[in-house]
Amino acid sequence: MRLTTKGRFAVTAMVDLAMRQTRGPVTLAAISGRQHISLSYLEQLFGKLRRRRLVSSVRGPGGGYNLAQPAASVTVADIVSAVDEPLDATQCGGKENCKDEQRCMTHDLWATLNTKMHEYLSSVSLADLVEHQAGKHVAVLHDRRTADSQKVAA
Repeated sequence: MRLTTKGRFAVTAMVDLAMRQTRGPVTLAAISGRQHISLSYLEQLFGKLRRRRLVSSVRGPGGGYNLAQPAASVTVADIVSAVDEPLDATQCGGKENCKDEQRCMTHDLWATLNTKMHEYLSSVSLADLVEHQAGKHVAVLHDRRTADSQKVAA
């Protein structure tokens, strides 16, 4: 199984968008700068995300992108499949012609992995990822404050 850069970048960009869209449309240039993803690559990804109605675009000054659906209703599986990223651990793409046009001995193992992977990615929403990031930042700040107060006390 391989989740390529395309899928990873699409999920990262969507988390960035979801975290910042409350202040208005988010530009791809801003996402590009924060996430170090090529602007032209983001344009390709967001074209696909827009066609799948996961994002909507706002033209003109102050324009950019917004989520087209609530973050809680968008799953990681939705994002990955929107950018045409196959999640398939089998060598045969499910055609059962893995080895010399025959089904290989481990086909069921990889097919089951595909199912489990899809179930997991379908269970994680964009809102879950945003919440995790928000909690992570709070935890980092808390750890820094605790460390700073321990230095002062010492």
